[in-house]
Amino acid sequence: MRFVIIGAGRVGLRTARVLRDEDHDVTMVERDEPTRRRAREQGFTVVDGDGSREDVLEEAGIAEADALGALTGDLNVNFTACMIGNHHGCRTVMRIDEAYREGIYRKYADQVDEVIYPERLGAIGAKNALLGGTIRAIADVAPNLQVVELTITADAPVNGYTISELHLPADATVLAFGKGEDPLEIPTEDLSLEDGDRLVVLADFDVLSEVRQLLVGETAERAAANAGTGTSSAATELLEGDSDGGAN
Repeated sequence: MRFVIIGAGRVGLRTARVLRDEDHDVTMVERDEPTRRRAREQGFTVVDGDGSREDVLEEAGIAEADALGALTGDLNVNFTACMIGNHHGCRTVMRIDEAYREGIYRKYADQVDEVIYPERLGAIGAKNALLGGTIRAIADVAPNLQVVELTITADAPVNGYTISELHLPADATVLAFGKGEDPLEIPTEDLSLEDGDRLVVLADFDVLSEVRQLLVGETAERAAANAGTGTSSAATELLEGDSDGGAN
């Protein structure tokens, strides 16, 4: 595939290297001379100019490109480049930063193919390293949705349940299951949940606390603090113990 990357800075250059390592054709656009020189020293074709100008993007081959990544630190450049890419039939990906995050999701998500927030992805990696063990955030897929991998512990209220007996909050769903160290797979209803098993869950941020309580066995207070949300009544009831021992 052919890609045009706007911005040869930290994010753009790393993205370009990954694409090249997978044998894709990458052309970069950069207006800063030292940054441009560094990218060329690493073997990339770099067009000199402003990525928000159509003539510059045409020189970079936008007409033949499959996708455009607008990965500069300038929101206006990124958005304009995506609009030009969209006009030329490209898939468009726009980088945003922390200050713009929520507003950009709401304002531009329908006008570009994908909005990314690299600093948030880096923070997810740092958080996983710090927490370790039983919980690993995988990705934010929307402002209110996160994919997480959780490892069942001996303290989890659902330890010993089958998938069919597992009832997560309405705004959470199981995407994949891994028995111990086995590869992840689509879960079947009769699979049992045991210490060390892994579940990949898509959940609204509002119910992450409850999900953590059910699957990892964190206390309500710790789960709420780690998830950044308040406690949820269903998890609290289950932790206090149902009369029949089931997950309602």
